[in-house]
Amino acid sequence: MKLFISQPMKDKTDDEIKKERNKIIEAAKKEYGEDLEVIDSFFENAPHDARPLWFLAKSLELLSTADIAFFATNWEKYRGCSIEHECAKQYGIKIIYD
Repeated sequence: MKLFISQPMKDKTDDEIKKERNKIIEAAKKEYGEDLEVIDSFFENAPHDARPLWFLAKSLELLSTADIAFFATNWEKYRGCSIEHECAKQYGIKIIYD
């Protein structure tokens, strides 16, 4: 089973993002088992000039491979997360919330 994590990243440091992801992963593995595969949707090595739409396109590509989509706290306040949510809903990917 593959897990996609949608989390707000704007104005957060890499460390803050990673810390939140690790908590999500830990909780998801307790719920769904240690063999849960986490899709890496945190693009640390993105092109320097990448625009927000580039990140969203890459995220949607990864979301298309997920069985479960986890939406972190405040996802609904961020346009990328909101679009990911709508896609998950429209395409029948199981959704869970923080």
